[in-house]
Amino acid sequence: MLEKKTIARPYAQAAFEQASEENALAGWSEALSLLAAITSDEQMKALMRDPRVSDEQIQSLITDLAGDALSQTSSNFVKILIESGRLALCPEISQLFEEKKAEEEKHATIHVTSAYEMGDDEKQKIAEAMKKKLGRSVEVTTEQDQDLIGGMIVKAGDMVIDLSIRGRLNKMANEFN
Repeated sequence: MLEKKTIARPYAQAAFEQASEENALAGWSEALSLLAAITSDEQMKALMRDPRVSDEQIQSLITDLAGDALSQTSSNFVKILIESGRLALCPEISQLFEEKKAEEEKHATIHVTSAYEMGDDEKQKIAEAMKKKLGRSVEVTTEQDQDLIGGMIVKAGDMVIDLSIRGRLNKMANEFN
């Protein structure tokens, strides 16, 4: 079976192309984020799986819940997702869309997991270093994980820089084995 992201990728690409054509990346971003939240709700998931609930009822419910957040074209996109049985992929579609949007806007979100809480100065230094490395504006999010013992792990998309003591110990252990 194919991974959800693999199946979601062409839908995210189509949404991105449509949003670009409409010059409405922000609007589509908001709509897809809302659709991801709606379709992630446990009650909604149960309705989507219920054979007694028609596609039209699901479409109507989503349209009512989303309100003005859906444009005519994003509403049509929802209809296509429902008809193709891909509505449950909205969280993955939204995530892939956001990655494409960030790429287009030359922006990256860097996630830093550190053993200790980081100060603003440290975050700024990491942001500046990653901005030079990636050639784009950078937003830094942080998380604390004391299991790292010391140091940090920096993630930017598919790139992972492990500067943690735990990572170094694991690397040394692998070298001895």
